[in-house]
Amino acid sequence: MTLVLFLSVLIGAILLGVPVAFALLLSSVGLMLHMHLFSVDILAQSLVNGVDSFPLLAIPFFMVAGETMSTGGLSRRIVRLAMAYVGHRKGGLGYVAILTSIVLAGLSGSAVADAAALVSIIYPMMREANYPQKRSVGLLAAGGIIAPVIPPSLPLIIMGVAGNISIAKLFLGGIVPGLIMGTALIGTWAFLLRNEKLETHEKAPKEERRTALKDGIWALILPLIIVGGIRFGIFTPTEAAVVAAVYAILVSALVYRELTLAKFYRVLLSSGRATAMVMFLVGAAMVASWLITVAQLPQQLAVMLGPLVDSPRLLMAAIMVLVLLVGMVMDLSPTILILVPLLMPVVKEAGIDPVYFGLMFVINTCIGLITPPVGTVLNVVCGVGKTRVQDAVGGVLPFIAVYVAVLILFILVPQLITVPLGWIAG
Repeated sequence: MTLVLFLSVLIGAILLGVPVAFALLLSSVGLMLHMHLFSVDILAQSLVNGVDSFPLLAIPFFMVAGETMSTGGLSRRIVRLAMAYVGHRKGGLGYVAILTSIVLAGLSGSAVADAAALVSIIYPMMREANYPQKRSVGLLAAGGIIAPVIPPSLPLIIMGVAGNISIAKLFLGGIVPGLIMGTALIGTWAFLLRNEKLETHEKAPKEERRTALKDGIWALILPLIIVGGIRFGIFTPTEAAVVAAVYAILVSALVYRELTLAKFYRVLLSSGRATAMVMFLVGAAMVASWLITVAQLPQQLAVMLGPLVDSPRLLMAAIMVLVLLVGMVMDLSPTILILVPLLMPVVKEAGIDPVYFGLMFVINTCIGLITPPVGTVLNVVCGVGKTRVQDAVGGVLPFIAVYVAVLILFILVPQLITVPLGWIAG
């Protein structure tokens, strides 16, 4: 009864158009009234305590780092570097987009930011070269969602806080799955274009490639600093965010000389707004999470999923189907904040590695970013590229299918995630 009440209020509020953060607060109030625990003081205190977390400090700094990289010219130089090395191949602009998305994923951690950067820089070049419009938009959207998987990643930070999972292990564990996703995109793009007649560029001379590498090396160093610093215990993921922000500011202002005071003000303003929205959502979710625990909703869910607890792979498959369906109608962060507190006790009871579960959950919710009807990243790509969503859906479907196949592979062979994690973290 309690679980039904919580979900009914939450889903009903969302269907009525109430923002997710306020819908979470409404469902929390409903639970408090049902349990005769309602108190404005407790509600306010839980909301504040929900964001009083040291790991969450990483969010504003990674926001600043991502915005600075886009404004300060790092993203553009990564595209130029990829273009110099693979732009001459058949469908080369697609490979440029995929390689750029992988590198940008190691810089910003935001799917929306990466997808917008990819479209604004690469899509006009693809149109000029007469690439298939639908497939081009689909590829750029699919490339953008690699960002939340490869560190630094804002969703992995939220996952770590919501599920009480080591953020450092989530960061290190996301590297191999992200690279596998990129490799799957390369294979899919090559297969889709096998019969297309496309304009190809001349191979860049060695001098041009050296120049592009020299110019882009500053951007390539940052992921190495972040991953290396976390791996060898030099700094925590939260401290890594500060390092990333300071590094991006210094390189953009002193090396590339593209970050002016006026641009930096806009970077801080945009980052502040985005951080405020995320923090309020996290605070509201933490209120709901506390009440979920008090109401013993995880135990009720465990009873419902009891028959699957003895079969971890079957349980993971059932959870992934649920997450995929929810992710189609809800954005990434709310999905994590709502479902993880409910599912984590069941996952632990089944003996599933929390880091593996967290990575699988984030990969799954990333797929939801490019699936209709919500598809946040798909809508951003269409908006920036001035393309109708209806046209983009057909182009992105093959890439969604491949990502789902990768997800199934990770369910059947969890060692693809857990073994590399042991190598990297160990």
